[in-house]
Amino acid sequence: MALTSAAPRTVRRIGWGQRLSRWDVKLSPYLYISPFFVLFAIFGVFPLLFNVVVALHDWHRRAGMGDFVGLDNFAWVLQQPLFWRSLENTISIFLLGGIPQLVLALLIAAILDQNLRARTFWRMSVLIPFVVMPVATSMIFGQVFGQFGILVPNLHALGLFTDSSSPFFQDRFLSHIAIGSMVVFRWTGYNALILLAAMQAVPRELYEAATVDGAGRARQFFSVTIPNIRPTLIFVILTMTIGGLEIFDEARLFDGGGTGGGQGGTDNQWTTVMLYLFNLGFGQWQDRLGQAAAVGWIFAFIILLISLVNFALTRRISSSDAPRPRGRRRRRSGTAADVDTQSPVAREVAGDAMEGTTL
Repeated sequence: MALTSAAPRTVRRIGWGQRLSRWDVKLSPYLYISPFFVLFAIFGVFPLLFNVVVALHDWHRRAGMGDFVGLDNFAWVLQQPLFWRSLENTISIFLLGGIPQLVLALLIAAILDQNLRARTFWRMSVLIPFVVMPVATSMIFGQVFGQFGILVPNLHALGLFTDSSSPFFQDRFLSHIAIGSMVVFRWTGYNALILLAAMQAVPRELYEAATVDGAGRARQFFSVTIPNIRPTLIFVILTMTIGGLEIFDEARLFDGGGTGGGQGGTDNQWTTVMLYLFNLGFGQWQDRLGQAAAVGWIFAFIILLISLVNFALTRRISSSDAPRPRGRRRRRSGTAADVDTQSPVAREVAGDAMEGTTL
């Protein structure tokens, strides 16, 4: 038997250019997305971790880091009556500003969903208040509700208020109404456009069928529109709740730093949680960065609870309304159970086959 020698294979050498091109293909996608992660690590992760260190120490702005105190800062915050008062103010302002905001957003979105002339103009016009800076909005509304503004002298002329000063800077409930009106003015158009996008995705055949059945505009809105935009409506409600808890600019600049020095009124009538945090760590009250960081973590815990509720509601609402198929029992081929789940033609063929096997 003759032995044949195989020809030696030539090894192809890869040049530096080809190696660089291969590394470029592998690494370039990660390099393109790396700026986001680098910036997020610098401005997101690092402040979050540093805030943990501050919350666990007796930290002051001038003296710097003090002794390790553990959870004493959290206990101190929870024992402060002013913290609970600020939380009540935050919830009150949110309700007074959130409920009218949601109703007006639904109404405006329903109107813009109709066949209007110059629809683009009206849709852009409702977004103008959202573009205005919060500082400018707070200063304008502060002047409107001020002693010599547009609203208060007219209320005095009608005899509703006898005090010469502005009641919106003295009464707790009226100050919440005034700040809530700023929130309504600024965020209604933004939420209306989100709801409008959801309304335009509703099939028009449903409205035609409802019209044939004799349903009016109001009945169509509550029976057709609202059920079909429920996921978007839940999203708007929850994001509006988170934004309401984070209210700061409106409360800080409501009186222009006058009656309360930017602290939320002379008697903390409109001090919110975020304003309480700011005044606790950086304001004129105290130099308590550790306690302020603890307030931030308590607030983050509230946001976490809302996020969990958001996930649960979104998962439940976005699921299909069709009933899930039940678990099928194990069946032997050729039995009556198989015949019952088949079409009439298949039943006849299966019946003939079963008769054949029986014979």
